Amino acid sequence: MTAIAVTIAGSDSGGGAGIQADLKSFSANGVYGASVLTALTAQNTLGVSAIHDVPPEFVRAQMDAVFSDLKVKATKIGMLSRVDIIEAVASGLKAHETGPVVLDPVMVAASGDPLLADSAVSGLISVLVPLADVITPNLHEAARMLETDVAVDEAAMHAQAERLLGLGARSVLLKGGHGTSAESADLFLDGSGEGIWLRETRIATNNTHGTGCTLSSAIAAGLARGMTLPEAVRAAKRYIQAAIAAADQLEIGAGHGPVHHFYDFWSKQDV
Repeated sequence: MTAIAVTIAGSDSGGGAGIQADLKSFSANGVYGASVLTALTAQNTLGVSAIHDVPPEFVRAQMDAVFSDLKVKATKIGMLSRVDIIEAVASGLKAHETGPVVLDPVMVAASGDPLLADSAVSGLISVLVPLADVITPNLHEAARMLETDVAVDEAAMHAQAERLLGLGARSVLLKGGHGTSAESADLFLDGSGEGIWLRETRIATNNTHGTGCTLSSAIAAGLARGMTLPEAVRAAKRYIQAAIAAADQLEIGAGHGPVHHFYDFWSKQDV
């Protein structure tokens, strides 16, 4: 049977993040992708100039259409900018067979533009976090969720991951890509042990737009293909590392360019 995953997220008109990055990541990882749009953004590599939220009833209508017909094996959730949209998504998750749920608590674009209203943070935590099989915050998102300072070392990351489990998350992948050390270290924690550290050499590039979206959707793709969660997290880490390493092969825009989702399929002559 064809592996199917669905992304519930916002659209990036520049193609580097959001729904567009998710569908590219699904495809590159051998999974058919469906989508539920929660917002439209006027966006490019330089920033976000406007956001148009999709009405919550239409978000739910999209979910009903997709899940009632397609045999979805995993669900990834990204940008949800308002409380009423968060609630609509939660109600849809409860009504359908969604497979494992990967929640990426998208709060700020790579350009620094806010994507989640302050009033929606508590709703995200109380309504959606308990429904997710894994949440994938970066260091800044974790600090905002916990109302604390950004973790500056691995001990602080471990402590914050434990606190995120305390919010009701079944497991956490705390991403250290926004850190300043020579390594990009992520921590996967599910409460069953000391956790799994995923360490890679930090790559010097300006083209990192959509890394969080791409990583979380790659995890969902692995789950849709039948991997265990630790297996999917490890495979996704390898994938995003390679996509970042190949990012400078692309020449997209004048700002933060995207990662190279199809590094394994396009030749250098193609780009």
